[in-house]
Amino acid sequence: MINKDIIEAFSIVAKEKNIDRTNLSTIIEDLFMTMIYKKYGEERENFSVIVNMEKGEIEIYQEKVVVQDVVDPVCEISLENALKVEPDLEIDDPFIDILSPEDFGRRLINTAKQHLAQRIRDIERESIFDDFNKKIGEIVVGSVHQIQRDRIFVNLDQAELLLPKVEQLPNDRYRRGESVRGVIKSVEFTSKGPEIMLSRSDNMFLERLFEMEIPEIEDGIIEIKAVSRSAGDRSKIVVYSSDQRIDAVGACVGMRGSRIQSVVRELNGEKIDIINWSSQPEIFISRALAPAKPINLYIDEERPYVVAVFEDEELPIAIGRNGQNIKLASDVTGYTIDAVKKTDYEGTTTEVVYLDELSGIAATQLELLSKNEIHTGDDFLDADKAMLLELKGFGEKTISKISAIIEEKLSSMEVEEPDAIVEAAEE
Repeated sequence: MINKDIIEAFSIVAKEKNIDRTNLSTIIEDLFMTMIYKKYGEERENFSVIVNMEKGEIEIYQEKVVVQDVVDPVCEISLENALKVEPDLEIDDPFIDILSPEDFGRRLINTAKQHLAQRIRDIERESIFDDFNKKIGEIVVGSVHQIQRDRIFVNLDQAELLLPKVEQLPNDRYRRGESVRGVIKSVEFTSKGPEIMLSRSDNMFLERLFEMEIPEIEDGIIEIKAVSRSAGDRSKIVVYSSDQRIDAVGACVGMRGSRIQSVVRELNGEKIDIINWSSQPEIFISRALAPAKPINLYIDEERPYVVAVFEDEELPIAIGRNGQNIKLASDVTGYTIDAVKKTDYEGTTTEVVYLDELSGIAATQLELLSKNEIHTGDDFLDADKAMLLELKGFGEKTISKISAIIEEKLSSMEVEEPDAIVEAAEE
């Protein structure tokens, strides 16, 4: 049965949504089977639908059995009526009836078209999800479509990407229609379709930019060991060359800074410290603390924990604005680093009071403190009281109790000259 109007109507919708003809054929067959079930009240196995997209044909077959007296007209046909079509038929012979799509009525046809449109939307969403799910961690370039206070919508091909405020750089400014580059951070399937999150502040974005600009990284000669960012302000990236003839830092900087400047421009002037990795902790930590240079390092490998001693005037540089430099250095090295002035450190105890070694502090309290980078007694005593009071379960009495436990422990410790200090290695 030829019904090109229906085929063409379906084809136009599918073409707009980039659905291939094979998928469309299967969708139409399923739709007409659904219509058959709706019309006849229950699922029947004696119907079949064949769609020929090339010829514009929809053929619907209903198989019946020739009987003397009809009980079920859906599955049976009387011998009298069957002989009108095929004179040679006998009782129990199969009879094939050909139905026209128009037999189902205009309302059912319109319902089928609505189901088709919905099914095509579902396939389109699934296709977009699958495509972008494979691209997680890749850099893409899209066009700014809509700007809201807390997010930006970016168009890329047939997909809409989301760039939340927290994933933007603080000094990013956008206008509709302009290009924006970011890394695919996550893809989730929601009731409204795929939600594709773009990021420019994630560590992964900086890592991918380095891979794009530095061929030695893509070739595997230079390896990125660690990345930590204070997005839009400063970042630290640790690199290592497996080829001793190649200077990892020099290759990343490029001739007259050409390579690193390309990355810096993309990040709107974000300062990038490139650190040459070393298997020796004292060398690696010293490099990570740049631009400050420690005099001595006290390293506890088991924790891992470091006390870095600086000249008094160097301490603010070592800590950085809002503790930024020390935090980034801790992130990329994997060590918790405490920076102290030389004058404050001399003559103090080398022992460190770790909160998890003290009795009287609950496990849940230790977990909350650890999440807020409070690991030692000094960390707790130096912490902002208002911040501590915001933590669940930390009231005035609890804070006073823990402070007393720490001070009691400190007072019982002997003060002696440190013997676990290593001279900070020269780069």
